[in-house]
Amino acid sequence: MKDLVEDARSRVDVISPAEAHSAMKQGDIILDVREPAELDSDGAVDGAVHIPRGLVEAQADADTGKANEVLANKRGGNGRVHVLCASGARAALAADSLRQMGYVTTVIEGGLAAWKEADLPFRI
Repeated sequence: MKDLVEDARSRVDVISPAEAHSAMKQGDIILDVREPAELDSDGAVDGAVHIPRGLVEAQADADTGKANEVLANKRGGNGRVHVLCASGARAALAADSLRQMGYVTTVIEGGLAAWKEADLPFRI
C-alpha cells in the first residue's frame, strides 16, 4: 500500500489547507474522502463534498448514473478538486484516480489535522 500511495503522490500536486480554503471560495471544491464514521467523530470541513474513498470513481463518472453532480461538474478542467482525508494517503490515491479521469486535482497537505491547525472552518 505504501508504494501505491507514494506512486500516486508523485503524480499529483499538493496544496496547503489555507490555499484550498481560499480556492473553495473561488468555486473549486474540497472533496473529503473519509468514511462517514470519521466525519462523525473527527468533524467535517464546512462546504466540502463528502464521498468515501471507495465510491469516488463511481460518483465522479456521470455515465454510471450515480454521479455526484457537484463533483462531476468539475470534470474536464471546469475547476479544481482539492482532496482531503485524515493523513493524505487516501487523498493521494483518490486525487490520482480523478486526475486520470480528467479532473484537475490536488491533495490538501496534512489532511484534516492540518486543516484544524490552520484554524479553518469545520464542524463537529
